[in-house]
Amino acid sequence: MKSTFKKLLPFAVVGVISGATTVGVQQYIGNDSNTADQSYFTSSKNASFVGMNTAAVGDDFVKAAKTTVPAVVTIKNYQTRSSSRASEQDLFDYFFGDPFGGRGQQRQKQQQQTPDNMPSGMGSGVIISPDGYIISNNHVVAGANKLEVVLSNKKSYIATLVGTDPNTDISLLKIEEKGLPFLNFANSDNIDVGQWVLAVGNPLGLNSTVTAGIISAKGRGIGILSGQGKASNPIESFIQTDAAINPGNSGGALVNVNGDLIGINSAISSTTGYYQGYGFAVPANLARKVVEDIKKFGIVQRGFLGVTSLDLSNDQQVAFYNRDKKANIKVGSGVYVTGFSKDSGAEDAGLKLGDVITKVDQMAITDFADLSISIGSKRPGDKVQVTYLRNGKETTTTVTLKDQNGGTSSRSKADLSVIEKIGAEFEPLNDRFKTEYGLNSGVVSKNVAEGGEMAKIGIVDDYIIIEINGKPVNSQKDVEKILDKYQGNVQVKFVDNYGRIYTKGFKMP
Repeated sequence: MKSTFKKLLPFAVVGVISGATTVGVQQYIGNDSNTADQSYFTSSKNASFVGMNTAAVGDDFVKAAKTTVPAVVTIKNYQTRSSSRASEQDLFDYFFGDPFGGRGQQRQKQQQQTPDNMPSGMGSGVIISPDGYIISNNHVVAGANKLEVVLSNKKSYIATLVGTDPNTDISLLKIEEKGLPFLNFANSDNIDVGQWVLAVGNPLGLNSTVTAGIISAKGRGIGILSGQGKASNPIESFIQTDAAINPGNSGGALVNVNGDLIGINSAISSTTGYYQGYGFAVPANLARKVVEDIKKFGIVQRGFLGVTSLDLSNDQQVAFYNRDKKANIKVGSGVYVTGFSKDSGAEDAGLKLGDVITKVDQMAITDFADLSISIGSKRPGDKVQVTYLRNGKETTTTVTLKDQNGGTSSRSKADLSVIEKIGAEFEPLNDRFKTEYGLNSGVVSKNVAEGGEMAKIGIVDDYIIIEINGKPVNSQKDVEKILDKYQGNVQVKFVDNYGRIYTKGFKMP
């Protein structure tokens, strides 16, 4: 069952979205938790290091380093430990194994004992404007009740979390300062494999570290965002680099030799949890679109193509699909349409089951990562030219992208439902559970969103919510009625999986 689930993950996605990310699992390397960040690791075969001769480009490296280092910051994540972290670690181990060679449980115990005045983890960030906006990874800031930003000159600030997007693993922070050094976004569509790059960040607690390498590949999907189980509609089209990236680099800068930002370092593929030659960065164009949405609307605007699909370049996916559906699809290039979501823009434009998408706006679509990134920079209401094959004949049609509700207009936080605002859904608690727990009321939390208000106070899936603002709740409608148009502090009384009762709160967004 687990094997079937994991194979289905990459193509059982309803729609392709604009915007992108993941809920990060905290990882800690070494005995000192303060030198670690909440980074991602995937299993891979042993990697070969790319040889380097920097004689011809040494001056360019120096220029890029001098430009980049002052604009890259350390981010310290402070949070209250709870039993929910153990379940997140278990999920990580299920998909990727224990990168600590059996030391994961011991490290969990150390993490839970972290004092409140010590950071739970550390990562990096990039200043993108002189007035203090900072871009980082979602998993670097996940679960924080306080975020401290330390500049390269050691000056420290408490940051405000402006917004996050688990589907692209991008977050936006703000510190109150002016005249800061910052990096410009480059057009990541123009990068080439083999191009020299620098990775700048704070790996293993080594502040302002610069490493050099090349772009090893583009449009790389490694399944980490969907594998973590937190991103509802993940977009993966990473820049792969052999510039050394280690825990602590997450959220740092990947720049070209001019010091322009081409990506946000996010993950490594490793059998040990340390650098083995494969690093991955979110492309700058995608990251920029996400932070622009967060600044302007407060949320990311996602335009859906509205298809479920099969990546024809993935022979394992194709083989599984053929066995499951008793089909005879051939491995090849492109994305095969297996279904449509409700109010699908693609279906409205004339696409049918069995069509093979080969281009979007003249960009070649060879695999699902290409399709993700081509839609990733778009918003609801945007029109795209989709080229597809049907019975060997090529056709192009115009598709109007829609949001998940079938709308074509941008939305702000004010337009969100109560459930969207607090980041959780709820199911009624049956009478048997009420009797066992001695409760007179309660709903069960479901689909708790990473970075949402419920998640921030320690609620995860299958916790029991007893009361909100002192009022008993027995259905999702009860929750919506209490919080609809409500402003101010929200008090939540809930029960965890061990039967312990907590009362915590948040300010209604």
